[in-house]
Amino acid sequence: MKRLIVLILVLSIISCTNNRNNNEELNALKSELDSLKKMNTKSTNDMNEQIATFLTFQDNNAENAMNFYVELFDNSKIIEVQRWTVGGPVEEGKIMVAKFNLNGSLFMCSDSPPIHEWNFTPAVSNFINCKDEKELETLFSKLSDNGKVMMPLDNYGFSQKFGFVEDQFGVSWQLNLP
Repeated sequence: MKRLIVLILVLSIISCTNNRNNNEELNALKSELDSLKKMNTKSTNDMNEQIATFLTFQDNNAENAMNFYVELFDNSKIIEVQRWTVGGPVEEGKIMVAKFNLNGSLFMCSDSPPIHEWNFTPAVSNFINCKDEKELETLFSKLSDNGKVMMPLDNYGFSQKFGFVEDQFGVSWQLNLP
């Protein structure tokens, strides 16, 4: 993005000089600018077309969970939040739908208006290969706090160290040290 801004500024300066010797350079810069614009558009489209994990909260905990995960995982951020308004099927300000990124993976969540007969299941979980033992132990500790340890940290033969937890929001996580 910074390079795109710099190119736009350079193009503006060069086009103001009206110097014939700059035509080749100007054309090359215009070509690069067009290429960067296409790449930027492609990145945005890729994000929209990416498969996302969608978390449906029936206890109005979508925002708390989203904030917890974004704080917990490196390189994470909230992308977009749409909230219920007055007269909606849930309390005003609760999340209608939110998008957030957890270290490169797209997640979405909502506070569900209807209460369903189902909830989260450990049969579908988030699997994380941790970079080192410290990261594994930190994530295990924070995700299991007020949650449930399904498999304590140990060597189960398929990795150096592995743990399986259900967090305080009912979402399951498999943490692995390859």
